[in-house]
Amino acid sequence: MSTTIDPDTQRLLDALAAIPAPAVGEISVEEARRSATMRSVIASLGGTALEPVAVGSVEALAVPTPAGPVPTRVYRPAAPLSDLPPLLVWFHGGGFVLGDLESADPSSRALCAGAGVIVVNVDYPLAPEHPFPAAPEACWAVTSWLAEHHAEIGFDPARLAVGGESAGGNLAAATALLAAERGGPAICFQLLVYPMLDASCAQPSIRENGQGYFLTEERIEWFWGKYLPDPAHRSDAIASPLAAGGDALAGQPPAAVVTAELDPLRDEAERYAERLRAAGVQATTTRHDGLVHGFFTMASMSERARDGLAGTVAAFRAAIEAC
Repeated sequence: MSTTIDPDTQRLLDALAAIPAPAVGEISVEEARRSATMRSVIASLGGTALEPVAVGSVEALAVPTPAGPVPTRVYRPAAPLSDLPPLLVWFHGGGFVLGDLESADPSSRALCAGAGVIVVNVDYPLAPEHPFPAAPEACWAVTSWLAEHHAEIGFDPARLAVGGESAGGNLAAATALLAAERGGPAICFQLLVYPMLDASCAQPSIRENGQGYFLTEERIEWFWGKYLPDPAHRSDAIASPLAAGGDALAGQPPAAVVTAELDPLRDEAERYAERLRAAGVQATTTRHDGLVHGFFTMASMSERARDGLAGTVAAFRAAIEAC
């Protein structure tokens, strides 16, 4: 195993560490949401954010659900994979507490243009205002509505995929579990990018990489505490997909699990892929050495992170084309 961090990533982490900030236990949700963005830190280093990836069109769509409308952003490719393209429902990261449509815009654009698919970027309800199970229920409801309205949206219902980064990877896995449990919608693939899957926080990489690599052990626990104020929910498979039983996993769609070597969430993500394979599900794992949690957001500063993003997009294109 490599123990050398990507130098460009280290430069960015050093700049983040130099920003005065309250301790995790002292920061409020409002302060966390107002804190410096990755884009502003990159600018402070003399770098510039990558130009937005061009797509065919972008439109706002409020998806009706039993709990109320959920804002989404629909990206259509200029060069679709096929006349009736696949659709990827994409869930942003942020520990269930942070993030929005704008934070997921770069990855949504990259996946749309690079894979030739329609991407629906979902602004699901955030904790602590909306604790579990509000987010997975909203994500499943949005995915179900999209499947039901495939003709008017213009995508191939046989190639409906879910995916996300970090907490969004959790919600993608949870949506797939709920779809199997509830008899639909039919999901052909799941793309889980450094997903947050184990509320027990018991995997070795939490201790191994829990300090100095952007996402800390303390911050992980802070996120889980905001999302799951009732400790009894920590063993619920929809909150913590790594807790799902073998029978539930056996019916899951194929998965691509993307991890970073220096991510505290690495082991739970790779363990989930192992458990899927043990249940008879096709699941691949791609680990990116020298990178940290959230490397998609670091692509404008790090060539290695850019390569990781591009490789993920290319692999997803091949997988969804084969669905």
